[in-house]
Amino acid sequence: MEFMERAIMWNKLPVWQVFLWWHHFFLLWSTIDGQTRYSIPEEVKQGTVVGNLAKDLGLVVSELYRRKLRITSEAGKQYFSVDLGKGELVVIDRIDREELCGQRPSCLLPLELVIDNPLQLHRVEIEIQDTNDNSPSFLTKERVLKIAELVNPGARFPLESAQDPDVGTNSVRSYLISKNDNFKLTVKNHKDGRKIPELVLEKPLDREKLSVHNLILTAVDGGDPVRSGTSEITVVVLDNNDNAPQFERQVYEANVSEKATPGTEILQVKATDADEGLNGEIEYFFAEQTTDLILSLFDIEPSTGAIVVKGVLDHETNSLHRFDIIAKDKGNPKMDGHCGIEIKIVDINDNIPEIIVTSLTTPVPEDSPIGTVIALISAKDPDSGDNGKVKLTVSSKYPFRLNPSVSNHYSLVTNGPLDREKNGQYSVKISATDAGKPPLSSEKIILVELLDVNDNPPVFSQPSYVVYVKENHPPGRILCSVSASDSDSGDNAKISYSILDSKVQDVSVSSYVYINSDNGSIYSMHSFDYEKLKVFQIQVQAKDQGSPSLSSNATVHVFILDQNDNSPAVIYPSSAALGSLSHQRMPRSAKAGHLVTKVTAVDADSGHNAWISYKLAEATDTSLFTVNLYTGEVRTKRAVSEQDDSSQRLLIEIKDDGEPVQSSTVTVSILLEDGLHEPILDLRQKIAEPSKKNGRITLYLILSLASVSVLSLLTFLILTVKCIRNSRSSGSCCMRRTDCDDYKNPNRNLQIQLNTDGPIKYVEVLGGDMLSQSQSFRSCMSPMSEYSDFTLIKPSSTTDFKEVISVLDASLPDSTWTFESQQVSRKQSFILIMKI
Repeated sequence: MEFMERAIMWNKLPVWQVFLWWHHFFLLWSTIDGQTRYSIPEEVKQGTVVGNLAKDLGLVVSELYRRKLRITSEAGKQYFSVDLGKGELVVIDRIDREELCGQRPSCLLPLELVIDNPLQLHRVEIEIQDTNDNSPSFLTKERVLKIAELVNPGARFPLESAQDPDVGTNSVRSYLISKNDNFKLTVKNHKDGRKIPELVLEKPLDREKLSVHNLILTAVDGGDPVRSGTSEITVVVLDNNDNAPQFERQVYEANVSEKATPGTEILQVKATDADEGLNGEIEYFFAEQTTDLILSLFDIEPSTGAIVVKGVLDHETNSLHRFDIIAKDKGNPKMDGHCGIEIKIVDINDNIPEIIVTSLTTPVPEDSPIGTVIALISAKDPDSGDNGKVKLTVSSKYPFRLNPSVSNHYSLVTNGPLDREKNGQYSVKISATDAGKPPLSSEKIILVELLDVNDNPPVFSQPSYVVYVKENHPPGRILCSVSASDSDSGDNAKISYSILDSKVQDVSVSSYVYINSDNGSIYSMHSFDYEKLKVFQIQVQAKDQGSPSLSSNATVHVFILDQNDNSPAVIYPSSAALGSLSHQRMPRSAKAGHLVTKVTAVDADSGHNAWISYKLAEATDTSLFTVNLYTGEVRTKRAVSEQDDSSQRLLIEIKDDGEPVQSSTVTVSILLEDGLHEPILDLRQKIAEPSKKNGRITLYLILSLASVSVLSLLTFLILTVKCIRNSRSSGSCCMRRTDCDDYKNPNRNLQIQLNTDGPIKYVEVLGGDMLSQSQSFRSCMSPMSEYSDFTLIKPSSTTDFKEVISVLDASLPDSTWTFESQQVSRKQSFILIMKI
């Protein structure tokens, strides 16, 4: 602080002096290792400002509260606090230097200043200056000296030293003796700095003249104001016994281990007396001013002068003991001599190092960078020398390390990435080992908890889901449930589900299904129609509630399973489809097996539900006609006779293979006429006639059949590759019987059927099943038609068979035609209608 106050005056000095002063200042600053020191006297009033920490440490006062500035003291008791509003260090309790530091010449109270966000550590030292608040005092207020009257002048008699807890100039400076005729006072300076008063005989004593001398010994300190203490000295003049015992040495010194057991001899003092008899026999005693502590630790053999251990010695409590020994003879009067004893307690490594956690930040965010300070730790060992040197270590298996700081202080910092999901809490074991022989060690466990951050997105139980739903199921039915988990905790692990917007047949998927945001259950909004929609995908998103939130997606493949909800629709004869009778003509000359007509029907369902069979339900003459079960061809069973009615009526029933069976009927009216030529012969004649129109139609037919075949083959190859790829994942190409008991494995083989028998010619190309998005194309020709045209139509998903029939029938008079239509997901088949 003295340097800082002088620095303020720099503008009052010449430039060269300012430069020189700053040079010395930085040299001094570099020697204190970045520490800040203040000096205050002891016993200052509470509320006294020690210094402005914010200013001296370069801190911003407005940020002190946010950064949680706090101080810790090694003294255990808090004597200071920080005014966060001003950044000042303030005294909050009474400070007694003697209580803190005893007789040590320098009294430093170290403080640790801890600041968070970011964490910083500053060391501040408070020097407690001594004030003269204690007066010198004597343990013995009254002292009796017995001196023989024959003692020669110049004899010295050591007196008790006064005690003063103050240090420096405030300690004992001098001694005074009250005015008398026989004695004077001298002060002997001991090598350890003590001042020992001695009473010196100036004039011989005369017992007959004055047998008792009353003196006052005064001890004076050097404080301002001066303080003093007194002790009464009574000198009793004795007769006879001329010589007092004399010790071989004035001061005896010895070392003893602090682990010495009671009874261990430390040293032996020896005094001699020139007298004879009882006047020369000596006994040894402790001086009268000996403290109770000395008397509890040591003992002396009166006859031999051997000083032995009596109690338990402790280097850490007192490393040096001083006391006086008196040697007395048995004369009359008794004479005595004095010597000083200094016993040093030798330290042994008997104290285990202590680990002190001065600051701990927990929980710690798991994304904390390497080097983040977790705790401030110090080590303390009351032993001295190497026995008191402590080293802290932490196991390498933890992602932490210890960085040494100042004065046996360490900071525990992160040394690797942290992951709460792998280890939510660390029990960090800190080991402290001193340098003694043998070394002693201790351990301390620090619990470091990790604070979760949102670093893990939700993970679905499977990347994709496959759902099979029967068509016409009731709305509101649950389709499936998706689930995701998040290894984070708290809000970071709370998951909500939603459906990402997408299009299904140009309509938002949200109009088809909705999802419960809490449990991931997906419900249908309405029933499905297989004939309009066979398969669609739902993109489900799982999002946590962290900040920022993380999400992941999964695909739900929904397959609509066909139900037998469509009756077969008759497309030929066309008049039957319109609800009236179909009139057919045949010659009476027709033989058995003659093809009269062909009933053609389609079923919008798929699989078994679309397999159609034909049956003759009623007939005018059941013996004359028969209907092929699978093709619907109406043929004669026998030759027509003259007895057969010219008008024959047939009721043909058309059934599918579904459950329950759906059926429809068609009525065919057949007129038997004489002289009617065979249609096939006419057809051959027409075909034989050269015509540009017929050639063009044939060319179109060949091109259409070739293109249809190539397209079917490519579709089959694409579907095969796709299924192979999807089968390697958990994908949606897998069909599970448990999802639908009614599902039957369809035929996936490519089929090409050609029918040239009879008056109707057609080719069918079938590739795969309905669920594998295959195509089915059929080209039909009827030689009974008077036209040789064909029409290619690409229907929408909502095309109605009856509407197509009515439109075509109205535009093509008295025609014979057929078509095949099938819609698949994202693709449509073609309707090929040919008129010949």
